[in-house]
Amino acid sequence: MKLLVDSGSTKADWISIDDNGKVQFTTQTLGLNPEVLDQEEIISRLNDKFDISQNKDKVKQLFFYGAGCGTDRMKLFLKEIFQNYFKNAEVDVQEDTYAAVYATTPKDEQAIVCILGTGSNCSYFDGKVLHQKVQSLGYIVMDDGSGNRFGRHLLRGYYFNKMPKELAKEFEAEFNLDADFIKANLYKEPNPNAYLATLAKFIIKHKENDFCKKIIKSELKKFAKNYIMQYDNCRDVYVHFVGSIAFYLKEELDEILTKYDIKTGNVLRRPIDGLIAYHVLNK
Repeated sequence: MKLLVDSGSTKADWISIDDNGKVQFTTQTLGLNPEVLDQEEIISRLNDKFDISQNKDKVKQLFFYGAGCGTDRMKLFLKEIFQNYFKNAEVDVQEDTYAAVYATTPKDEQAIVCILGTGSNCSYFDGKVLHQKVQSLGYIVMDDGSGNRFGRHLLRGYYFNKMPKELAKEFEAEFNLDADFIKANLYKEPNPNAYLATLAKFIIKHKENDFCKKIIKSELKKFAKNYIMQYDNCRDVYVHFVGSIAFYLKEELDEILTKYDIKTGNVLRRPIDGLIAYHVLNK
């Protein structure tokens, strides 16, 4: 049994396949970002899913692509947890950008590959290896154009009384905006970045509203300038995307990139299906 995992901070998609690529089961856990979770919480999230816990001894290979796995320290931290949990498995842990590359980019082709979901990331793929100009410092400092950034803007707009009144009423009706509830999620609960990202669906739903449109345009411009345009050849190769923000704001993203003479490539909501094809071809 081979397990393929694509994990963001909010959720992780799991697919079990046999050697021929036939799907044996699919499931979903909460995200397994090692930057914000400890070992106990990670194991708890694994045990919470019957398909995973009941089949853990049958797994021969685990390929995990995850947010928060951009450093050797975090990769090793997760690998040791998985190695102890899936005792018979060969474990490979990579940053989530590799899942995006394998799902969107034709074999041996050069591209810039971006993630726009709960968080954000951008790398250059030379056909063999990923190259990264910007080392992520996490959601507090970076993550331009991401779901958690949009959530932050919405809360600030609401609490600073900058959000239009009618829009604020709809925001109140859809979310618990009690200050104590918000602060508990931001400062006491795990995954504050994922909590902020849950608010992003509101900005997508109301993306034609001028208040929301301004935020979207500003954040996507920042992402283009601070991430994509770090690469001198950004206008010479396709720029591929994965993630819910990129998927649901594809038109807005394409409009901004076109103004910078940057070519939008493939845009996928989830890379997990593309990973199946990749691992079958490269078994």
